[in-house]
Amino acid sequence: MQSRSRVEKAMEKELCVKTEIRVRFNEADPLGIVWHGHYIRFFEDGREAFGSVHGLGYLDVYNEGYVTPIVSVHCDFKRPLRYGDTVIVEATYVNSESAKLKFIYRLYNAKNNELVATGSTIQVFLEKKLSTLQLTNPPFFEKWKKQNGLD
Repeated sequence: MQSRSRVEKAMEKELCVKTEIRVRFNEADPLGIVWHGHYIRFFEDGREAFGSVHGLGYLDVYNEGYVTPIVSVHCDFKRPLRYGDTVIVEATYVNSESAKLKFIYRLYNAKNNELVATGSTIQVFLEKKLSTLQLTNPPFFEKWKKQNGLD
């Protein structure tokens, strides 16, 4: 039997958070359908919920001396959301050895549990004062990964 690498073992553990968001009036077009750009904001709501639950929020990162801008975003639309719907945002952290944060998302309509969108984002670490791209994981992030069994 072949043994698994450290990377394969770390990728087995998944950190995921679900949060519910009520679709607001200003997020819908005149037909009552949610404008496509708001789905990206729902992704951000998922990341914020994830950060709150797992101690990796934007201010946690910032207080460690870093910022994490989005460098890639992808969204596949499956079904429309409408004003008054509640969307369940499932944000899952994808472990990587690279100095980045990758999340995948699944959005569901809460009333019927229908999948309405899927997507992903990638963020990189920049040192906050000079905006220097970090090519290796910052020490606080390595510690966070270890605490969450992702090392």
